Amino acid sequence: MTLLSTAQHLARDTHRDPRSQMMLIMVVVSITAGAIAFVAYLLWPTWVARPASAPGRLPVSVGATLFNVPTAAIRRKIQRHSGPQERVDLSFVFPSLEPPDAPKHVSADTIEEKVQPIDRIFLSISAHHDTLAPDTRVRTIYPRYLEQRATSIDDGLTTRAFRDGSPYANEDLFSAGAPSLNARCTRDGLTPGMCLSERRVDGADLTFRFPRSWLSHWRDVANAMDRLTAQMRGPKG
Repeated sequence: MTLLSTAQHLARDTHRDPRSQMMLIMVVVSITAGAIAFVAYLLWPTWVARPASAPGRLPVSVGATLFNVPTAAIRRKIQRHSGPQERVDLSFVFPSLEPPDAPKHVSADTIEEKVQPIDRIFLSISAHHDTLAPDTRVRTIYPRYLEQRATSIDDGLTTRAFRDGSPYANEDLFSAGAPSLNARCTRDGLTPGMCLSERRVDGADLTFRFPRSWLSHWRDVANAMDRLTAQMRGPKG
């Protein structure tokens, strides 16, 4: 009210004193600026925008079979979406089976000459399109190329070598019953041997890959593959 009265008083004296006209303009400008600031304060949003984060798991259909896969475990960025896919490639830290942290960039200045041990188990889920099932291959195809003699290397775990000249030369087949394990492994050479273990879940084949050296605690590896399969497949309806 004081500012308004002052403005009216100045308006009456404007024609008598030019300085009063200038003061009137300044008062009007001050009132207008204050009003604008007050309205802006009332209308200013109180929420804070935050970047959208990716969901912890994605529902992915492979071979018409639904899997709930951890988003952080997906190795290829192009595969990080829900819905039907032909193949999904994953990796998990062993033995925790947690998704790995963000990959570290390696340069010529940071790389070490010593080869770092592999601490991950790799998994590929792909549509099988009615090809030969993995357990059928173990029963009917592999025996054609295996040596007759089986060697027991641990309680319940046996190995048989593939014959030289066969499609699986320089590889060995490791088998166990409880927990169940069938793994075809390359032999150590210039690079450490790696193992491949497959299983079928409805319309998809799951292919696990891990270092051959892990077979020294093969029960932990077999149980880890069972757990990952159950976690991603979820309860059956």
